[in-house]
Amino acid sequence: MSAQNSSTYNKKLKGGDLARYQLVNTQAIEAAIALLNKVEQSGLETIRILFADQHGILRGKTIVASALPSVLANGLGVPGTLLLKDTSHRTSFPVWTDTSSEHTGPLAGAADVLLVPQPDTFRELPWTNKSAWIFCTPVLKDGTAIDFAPRTVLQRSIEQLAAHSLQLVVGLEVEFHVFELLDAHREHADTSMPGKAPLTRSLAQGYQFLTETRYADLEPVMDDLRHHCEKLQLPIRSMEVEMGPSQFEFTFEPADPLTHADNMMMFRTMVKEVCARQGLHASFMCRPKLDNIASNGWHLHQSVIDTNNANNLMMPEVGRELSPVAGHWIAGLLAHARESCLLTTPTVNGYKRYQPYQLAPDSIQWGRDNRGAMIRDLTRPNDPASRIENRVAETAANPYYFFASQILSGLSGVEQKLPPPQAVEKPYDNNSDALPGSLIEAIEAFSDSELYRAKAGDGFVDYLTTLKRAEWKRYSMTVSDWEHTEYFSLF
Repeated sequence: MSAQNSSTYNKKLKGGDLARYQLVNTQAIEAAIALLNKVEQSGLETIRILFADQHGILRGKTIVASALPSVLANGLGVPGTLLLKDTSHRTSFPVWTDTSSEHTGPLAGAADVLLVPQPDTFRELPWTNKSAWIFCTPVLKDGTAIDFAPRTVLQRSIEQLAAHSLQLVVGLEVEFHVFELLDAHREHADTSMPGKAPLTRSLAQGYQFLTETRYADLEPVMDDLRHHCEKLQLPIRSMEVEMGPSQFEFTFEPADPLTHADNMMMFRTMVKEVCARQGLHASFMCRPKLDNIASNGWHLHQSVIDTNNANNLMMPEVGRELSPVAGHWIAGLLAHARESCLLTTPTVNGYKRYQPYQLAPDSIQWGRDNRGAMIRDLTRPNDPASRIENRVAETAANPYYFFASQILSGLSGVEQKLPPPQAVEKPYDNNSDALPGSLIEAIEAFSDSELYRAKAGDGFVDYLTTLKRAEWKRYSMTVSDWEHTEYFSLF
């Protein structure tokens, strides 16, 4: 790249809408110029301009590579209703009739929002033909932040933690299924909202946890996904055969929350796209309605770091069971667990994982290296990797909202110096408070949350509860197999 071309890019970026709205600074412009140089020399033909929506689903548009300078300078407009849809892709807010509310006012008439690219998320996609993606933060057309946009919610939570000279470091354990695809159900009658679920078959027998021969059965898929993780610069650590048939677990090295939220979006999307190209169906749904299936959980390892000296504040002193920060952080996570479930377990299906004796939590408690408890304490004196593991989440959770929930809950415990309750030894046989039994219980707890209204804002709480009430209403009004069997002959 010649100095003249770099100068041209610099002028274009500094004169663009994103600079005018003060959405990029000198460092961001330099990163954008470096990216443009890279793309020009790469032979890439298309760039996917994407953002993580409220459900943790990537949405956006694909541009030709030559249009990237304009997008980096001015952003890219997409319909704002993408932020107002429930999981069936139906718009859940009255954008045609209500022009005054906090949520629909700026988006009335399906008005655009502006996608602001984040150059550090740019990745070439090895499973495509000369394509790449870049993640964005959505803002309003005038550059104003959208308070309920996932990246914005997480970034503001990180800033609240940083105000106390603290930083969260997270490590990921992610469970999911990969099946053989038998019928994608693409007949016209199947293309509903949502579409009919595909017909699948298991790739391997289950309930042979961490068995070598089962890993050998699944190794071709494991290796392919691992290679793609490495090409996407995802910090893959291990690939494991999980409990159930066709169930996988991938783990990742620790990173900061925003990096790992982006990584989780990349990982889930890569797995689904790569598997689809091979005639496979990958799913991060918690508990599919399939015979002999095992639930998918998402275990989040957490350490709190002092930003002044990089010390791990969760490492206890010799002779102490918990450090003060670890105790307060655990107490905060437990105190706000019920109201946080809408962020950690956001689907109707996810609450069917909370069952006893299934290596999943069913109540709000912590234990020392106990996989039945919601929070597993993995701290030890002189161990710089000291951390806690929260086992509450499903892998369908939006990572930005999930990580924000951990920061705001844990920080609340630190700010108030909350003492942790006693650790449990029998997680399925005690008097601990139960986790919500359904999505509607979680919705009500979140709606009533003083913490989230104070720390994330009324707008965010009301926005998410509106979306999730729409999802729950569709679910509750659907006649189930159970109802039909129970009542059709009886009455």
